[in-house]
Amino acid sequence: MFDKYLIDAASLRNTGPEGAPTGFAFEAKLGYYRGLGLSMIEKLDVSIDGETLPRDAVRFDEGEGALSLDEMETAYERRWPFGAAATILVAHPGGFPQGEHELGMLQQLRVSYLPFPAVNTDTKTVSVSR
Repeated sequence: MFDKYLIDAASLRNTGPEGAPTGFAFEAKLGYYRGLGLSMIEKLDVSIDGETLPRDAVRFDEGEGALSLDEMETAYERRWPFGAAATILVAHPGGFPQGEHELGMLQQLRVSYLPFPAVNTDTKTVSVSR
């Protein structure tokens, strides 16, 4: 429904020491028209040029502190409100690759009244300044 709004391409940045990044981060929005508890986010994949990065490299922060995807499974008291940007942090030695690349994101959500998971995807051509 809101797939084209998942990734905020302008927010992409490298993280870690200047000149020796250890990862990258970007802002993302929920692809569902209502907020959800973090424990209802079953999958949050990040990819570069179609290659999905390891699950344990991805962390999520809706403003209450970064969580691993495993920690999100039991974060029952935390929510991702509709329209609110969350920071997706990815451990990736060297940071985001130099030049233009496809940044992709897949969200698989457990919605109480759907008999199947809601899956939202977005891909943007992005680059990060060094």
